[in-house]
Amino acid sequence: MQNINTIVTVVGIIYGFVLILATFVRIKFIEAMRIDALVIPQPTESTRPVNLIAGLVIAGYGIYSLIGAR
Repeated sequence: MQNINTIVTVVGIIYGFVLILATFVRIKFIEAMRIDALVIPQPTESTRPVNLIAGLVIAGYGIYSLIGAR
């Protein structure tokens, strides 16, 4: 069971980095992963920083979980 937890945590870290990247890069795949586009009805350029904050929180928590699991 430890292995599946590690896989889920690593996937979360990758998604966090994708959200951080979505703040700065405009690629069709990354645009579909934006958290502001999923939550806010009319996402604009001014809502893009939400992705940076969410990405830092998600990736940071995942990294903290991996370090703390050892």
